[in-house]
Amino acid sequence: MKPITQLEIVEYVEANIPRFHQSRLEKLETLRLENVLRRKNPYLFKAKNITTAGDFVKNILDAFLSSSEEGLFGGFLEGLAIFVCEQVFGGRKSSAEGIDLEFEQNETKYIVSIKSGPNWGNSSQIKKMRDNFSKAKRVLGTNVYSQINIVAVNGCCYGRDNRPDKGDYFKLCGQQFWSFISGNESLYTEIIEPLGHKAKEKNDQFLNEYSKVVNKFTMEFMQAFCDWEGQILWEKIVQFNSSDGT
Repeated sequence: MKPITQLEIVEYVEANIPRFHQSRLEKLETLRLENVLRRKNPYLFKAKNITTAGDFVKNILDAFLSSSEEGLFGGFLEGLAIFVCEQVFGGRKSSAEGIDLEFEQNETKYIVSIKSGPNWGNSSQIKKMRDNFSKAKRVLGTNVYSQINIVAVNGCCYGRDNRPDKGDYFKLCGQQFWSFISGNESLYTEIIEPLGHKAKEKNDQFLNEYSKVVNKFTMEFMQAFCDWEGQILWEKIVQFNSSDGT
């Protein structure tokens, strides 16, 4: 075990966080109103009593971007976790299906599936993860690792789970996860500061493009889904979103 330094974390974040910001910006710049409108629930926005085109566009755009950013940032955190474990325990990106990280410690081999937060999947997705763990254990059990204890872990980058032992795997969230892959119980708080690297500069750039997209989408929305008095044509929105085309 070789403790990771704060400088190593800072250097990794500063080298890799720009990818998140760039992907976030590219996602915004390539969006089309029709694609966003088809992926969001029009009934929800009607129930929220949205009456202006601008509010409607901001609501569907913010909802779309929020879920998109969660995925993009989850990828960054997964990379950071693998990097930390690589420095401390010699961990590595796994080639096994559904397994993100593997490493050895105290005569135990850990296979880890990394998720952003604790509420990441439904029952079928959790079953798929369990199946991946089981398959990886079978494969590893037939090679040089056959004499080593193999432990499966679902690691979540934030949140809590007060019942980590799930029987056939462990679920470690937040502080428990970062401590598990680093041996440092304070790491979960130490990584927060470097994440702000050039955040204001990047966010200002994003907000500038965001404003353009809101204005552009609002104009397009009014032309396609409002009457000549400016009233939203909800039936037309629902038809665009959900009609089978007949």
